[in-house]
Amino acid sequence: MRYHCLSMKCAFVTGAGGFIGGYVVREFAARGWRVLAGVHKSVPDTLLGLTQERAVSIVRTDVTDRRSLAALARVGPIDAIVHCAGRASDVGRRSEFRRLNYESVQNLGQLALEREVARLVFVSTTDVYGLRDFNGEAEDELPLRAFPRNPYPEFKIRAEQWLREALPAERHVIIRPAQVWGAGDTTLTPRIVGFLRKSPWIVHFGKWRGANRWPLAHVRNVAAACCLAATDPAVAGQAINVLDDERTSMDEWYRLVADLYLPGRAFRRLVLPMAAGRLLGGIVSGISNTLNLAHPFADPSFYAVFAVSSNLDFSSERYCAMLARAGARRVSREDGLAELRKAARQQFRR
Repeated sequence: MRYHCLSMKCAFVTGAGGFIGGYVVREFAARGWRVLAGVHKSVPDTLLGLTQERAVSIVRTDVTDRRSLAALARVGPIDAIVHCAGRASDVGRRSEFRRLNYESVQNLGQLALEREVARLVFVSTTDVYGLRDFNGEAEDELPLRAFPRNPYPEFKIRAEQWLREALPAERHVIIRPAQVWGAGDTTLTPRIVGFLRKSPWIVHFGKWRGANRWPLAHVRNVAAACCLAATDPAVAGQAINVLDDERTSMDEWYRLVADLYLPGRAFRRLVLPMAAGRLLGGIVSGISNTLNLAHPFADPSFYAVFAVSSNLDFSSERYCAMLARAGARRVSREDGLAELRKAARQQFRR
């Protein structure tokens, strides 16, 4: 099959079969781009539906294998690469994170140089700042600090550093979403729902007692950031935090999810000391890492204990400025919740 990208701007989106990648494909297509949707294994029905619009073509590739990317040699000029693929988990073997979150970036960076791609957009994470308390700092005020003994942020940091060294500033942008949520999420929200189904309590650890900020980023806000970053000259070489406008506490988020998926159930709040959380999380992570599970077999993991107990309150000034230049606005929390309510009703009917 030959792919043609000559009549309009063309974007190659990796991880197109995933949660974020699927929304990024839709965002580019809606803005009039031709999209090459890179998938490794299965193709979800939602992505197949997009191919009927003739603006989206599926390309089977393995971003960790440079030879696999050779299929793109049959494509005309590529204007942007958006790298959404990777391993997003708080457990797993170090080698897997290196391969999926670092070596893949090197492969795509080389592809961008060889094909003279104008802009590579790399989807990283705000976890590169570490899991600790923040006070509204902007990107320039936030040093990169990997969480101890966890390869997820470590290799995201290494990938960011490699991009800065290997590609000219005008050829790359780093997008750092906070906790991504929205209809179709298969990780964050289902994990919380799974925990609440088994627990009569909403459990918090440490001094914040659930009042700490849980930094949400609706998936459509993330997709818009990726699309705008592909062409905005003002963000060349920058790292951009993506967060929703509303400030949501950890306890509030638990209760919003419970109201959506477990209506009618009342939950009491239980606050445990951080020492208890570290012990429980250490056991869960130790077993999960030994078995190389894709996700922890139970909650909380060691990483999750710190994630849900820290005040992750940083700003997204660059994202706001980028939206303002484009005359766009963020998806509100209420709009996102309305989409989730609709999706939940459809799920219950099935």
